[in-house]
Amino acid sequence: QVKVVESGGGIVQPGGSLRLSCVASGFTFSYESMKWVRQTPGKGFDWFATITNDGMSTAYVDSVKGRFTISRDNAKNTLYLQMNDLRTDDTGMYYCAKAAETHYGSQGTQVNVSS
Repeated sequence: QVKVVESGGGIVQPGGSLRLSCVASGFTFSYESMKWVRQTPGKGFDWFATITNDGMSTAYVDSVKGRFTISRDNAKNTLYLQMNDLRTDDTGMYYCAKAAETHYGSQGTQVNVSS
């Protein structure tokens, strides 16, 4: 059974930082490219970062380039997201998933950026 558990969200002021984690189980993590998506109130899921299975290649939406870093530790079956210089429009529920996934049933982790 595929399972991912996100953590690390919280409340932070604009300009602050957070590091999200995602522990995966039920599949061979090292075989899968992974991604982070964000859901904001009243909107759907927006993709913003992907990493290949070996961690050698990443891709980001323009709005987070230079601020967010996606990484992984295949030995720990864990995906990470380092978020710096957070903005109010980064607020939302953050989910990790396999790169090809289109449905997000995990609990997610809430990030609130507010002064």
